[in-house]
Formats: sequence, structure tokens, C-alpha cells
Amino acid sequence: MIAIHVLNGPNLNLLGTREPATYGTMTLAEIEVRLRSKAKTAGIDLVFRQSNHEGELVTWVQEAGLLGAGVLLNAGAYTHTSIALHDAIRASGAITIEVHLSNVFVREEFRHHSMISDVAKGVICGFGAMSYELAFDAILPHLSPARA
Repeated sequence: MIAIHVLNGPNLNLLGTREPATYGTMTLAEIEVRLRSKAKTAGIDLVFRQSNHEGELVTWVQEAGLLGAGVLLNAGAYTHTSIALHDAIRASGAITIEVHLSNVFVREEFRHHSMISDVAKGVICGFGAMSYELAFDAILPHLSPARA
């Protein structure tokens, strides 16, 4: 069965209350419900996780990549700093779509550079919670059934 791992980084557990003008009012749990519905309809196994710890995200990227699963990665602030996530994507072969709720290119200058976009299949940003759904649709053609 094809699997997609949706991995969320620091502070995304605060969605819904954190800077709603920037990130919207939908919670991470609500985003998960929407993606689970899409996954069920498509016959896709979905793993949905959030961590404020870089090492845990690295482990999850490695696991997904080694299983042949796709990764939708909203690394939060680690997007701009994490060589470790970059290396985990590359080393594990994880087919990854980088996801952002906001348009990072109209925000602070430090958000304009991603440490992971050059090892990602693509980047989707600026569409709020719909960014996850767009990334889900975008990754599907690049996946094959997971290794046993």
C-alpha cells in the first residue's frame, strides 16, 4: 500500500491560536482530519506526526524514506536551519514535498532560504491549510506501493 507520512515541526501544535493572521485558524488536528479523509478515499496509508524536536523529525524522515513512503514535511523554523533534515531526506531517499502554510517569500528575509528545498521534489507554500492538500495531490504520482 502506498503510504504518506505528514511530518510537522516546531510550534505547529499551536495552529489555530498562533498568529492566526499568518497561519489561519485551522488547528493541526483539523488539518489531519481533512488529510485522513483524502487518504481514505485514495486508499493511502497516512501517518501524521508533529514534534518540536529536530532529531525526532530526522528519525521520522529516515523511517519514511527507508520504507518508500512519501513525506509531506512542514519543518517550521527548521526549514531555514536544519542541515540534519536535508541530510536525512537525501540519505533515506525520501520523496518529499516541503509544505508551508504562509508564503515564506513575503515574510522576514531569513525565511526566504530553505535548507531542504534542494532535496525536495517540490515546495508548496502560501495556501494556508490547503497547502497540505495540494502537497498530498502533488506527491501521489511520484509514489509506488511501499516495500514490505
